[in-house]
Amino acid sequence: MSDAVAAPERMVTITENAARRLAKLVAEEPGEGLMLRVSVSGGGCSGFQYGFAFDDSHQDDDVLFQRDGVTVVIDSVSLDLLAGAEIDFVEDLVGSSFQIRNPNASSSCGCGSSFSI
Repeated sequence: MSDAVAAPERMVTITENAARRLAKLVAEEPGEGLMLRVSVSGGGCSGFQYGFAFDDSHQDDDVLFQRDGVTVVIDSVSLDLLAGAEIDFVEDLVGSSFQIRNPNASSSCGCGSSFSI
């Protein structure tokens, strides 16, 4: 399997907070070589929804993004909807979560887990 590299206009950024939290979560999970798979699927209250899951492999159409020793993997179809996005980990009074700041989203729901284009 090839490690595809995204063209600059299709890059996704991982913040330092997201990389730090992901490293902590990966260290707590059994298995080797875990990556955070970020995907987009139809559904949610705004039309599309983000998905987050651990994965230990990638497919030929996946693109890998790395920061500070952690890897995020995104399939090429999802990447079309995430191009230019930033993956962050946010902690506030309401709780903590991975969040995506997606410049392609024309609107998003209040919980931040779904969006429309």
